[in-house]
Amino acid sequence: MPNSAELLEVCRLAARAGAEQLLSWRGRFETREKGARDFVTDADIASEKAVCTVIAQHFPSHAILGEESAAESAPAKELLSRPFCWVIDPLDGTTNYLHQFPCFGVSVAVAADGILQAGVIIDPLLREEFAASRGGGATLNGAPLQVSDTTAVESSLVAISFPPNLAPDSPDLQAFLNVATQCRAVRRTGSAALNLAYVASSRLDAHWAHQIHPWDAAAGVLLVQEAGGMVTASRGGEFDLAEANYFACSNVELHKHLMPLVKA
Repeated sequence: MPNSAELLEVCRLAARAGAEQLLSWRGRFETREKGARDFVTDADIASEKAVCTVIAQHFPSHAILGEESAAESAPAKELLSRPFCWVIDPLDGTTNYLHQFPCFGVSVAVAADGILQAGVIIDPLLREEFAASRGGGATLNGAPLQVSDTTAVESSLVAISFPPNLAPDSPDLQAFLNVATQCRAVRRTGSAALNLAYVASSRLDAHWAHQIHPWDAAAGVLLVQEAGGMVTASRGGEFDLAEANYFACSNVELHKHLMPLVKA
């Protein structure tokens, strides 16, 4: 059985391989539409292939749940119930990548019997590597991470995620309207993985998503937890990786004040 250090090292190697592909494909990829305002590029495919190749070289028997291959694999809940399942997003922030907007990354995590064990998020442009292992803390390029100590809503900088096909009655939109008038400022970067990494590194104080996928959340949720933050389901209760919706906050006090606004 691999230990957390071994799993984290493969997360690093796999994420780095994917990040190299994203950099090499910039400005020369083709795009197709998966759904309304939801795209996939040659870079997504190349990055996922590179990530999966590294994982398979080290752990060929492990399950993999990836964004671009999800439609062809077993349901997320089934895969995540297996002894080991890798949860990967080869390009988080595809629309940003399409528009040459500098906020995108690779997210690689691994769960054992549904419990997150290790995860890495890489921002290729900034050369930032966020890493965490269960019980081993969280780091940015090797330096320890710690969430912020902000407890007041009016002092908080928060981030919101919207689903690709945003409807007028979206719970994420309602949460945005509730929180925007109360906090210091709201950001929408277009990358849920990096938002979670930013909560872990105290750049943001909170981030939530009511409609999201496991591959968007996996590595970032572990980063926040290992950096001392709090993660629940988006409307409260225990976070469930298969369901994926989350509310990540720097501390219990801020979570308590924001939750009534976020879950409304």
